Amino acid sequence: MSLELLNSLPLIDPFGRTVDYVRVSVTDRCNLRCTYCMSEEMRFLPRRDLLTLEELDRLCAAFVRRGVKHLRLTGGEPLTRKGIMDLVRGLSRHLQSGALEELTLTTNGVRLAEFAQGLAEAGVRRVNVSLDSLDRATFARIARADRLAQVLDGIAAAQAAGLKVKINTVALKNDNEAEIPRLIQWAHAGGMDISLIETMPMGAVDEDRTDQFLSLTALREQMRSYWTLSDLPERTGGPSRYVRVAQTGGRLGFITPLTHNFCDTCSRVRVTCTGTLFLCLGQEAAMDLRGPLRASDAALHAAIDKAIAAKPKAHDFLLPVPGARPAVARHMSVTGG
Repeated sequence: MSLELLNSLPLIDPFGRTVDYVRVSVTDRCNLRCTYCMSEEMRFLPRRDLLTLEELDRLCAAFVRRGVKHLRLTGGEPLTRKGIMDLVRGLSRHLQSGALEELTLTTNGVRLAEFAQGLAEAGVRRVNVSLDSLDRATFARIARADRLAQVLDGIAAAQAAGLKVKINTVALKNDNEAEIPRLIQWAHAGGMDISLIETMPMGAVDEDRTDQFLSLTALREQMRSYWTLSDLPERTGGPSRYVRVAQTGGRLGFITPLTHNFCDTCSRVRVTCTGTLFLCLGQEAAMDLRGPLRASDAALHAAIDKAIAAKPKAHDFLLPVPGARPAVARHMSVTGG
């Protein structure tokens, strides 16, 4: 078989799952400091350690060639990366050719108003916005920054530009548990899906996540006492399991890495802004792609193949134990959300 043909074969892991979804972090930097995600005084990578925009483009192109249909740009906060729109516009060629089905973005929304129109013009059709509270004081406490107004403006700008917006909310027992029904109603009233996410034991932060852990399996049962929830078969490429809320008419997703493992159908891998390929969010198994990327296309594809052949079946997250160390040392902002 020719090298050309080998480098265009689909990526299939040891468990028969076809990897067709790649999340690419373009920076580890963020303009918020959410308490469950990072320490207040973070040390970010030197800019010289990051892949260049040209390298990120080449890396994404290599995955598209191997049958990847969904690319999601993440961070940190991707809209803080200088030149991010050059990368988005460059990647849009794969949408135009039909090789890529979807190019999306996960953002905290702070700078979304600046970029929404440009993203839409480049072919982005939907974005995920992280939003944990509609209360200004609560938002500021969680994010360590008073930026709720900017986030809401960003969501409005995205919708005005024709982008579909999905809200991601981390469920926090001490901060937003009581507000979650209101968040769901607000999102659905605005025509937006919303997914709830259990806190993940990644990286050392300034508080014990055990205090904040909220079981979404238990919360879902509580919701059944006042809402009618109907399971839905559709998926959006990510780990959310969706239900329809009869009273609001909207879709509600549950991302439950701790109380209900969702790994059986995982078709995703993540690439950091330094070119490290992580096969699983909850494990340290990884492959350096920066060296091969800078060597040759053949070396890059060989490294990707070797990595996919080692993709684990499931993550190692366990239910939280007070005082326990994080399951993985790296912060979510390093891996990409």
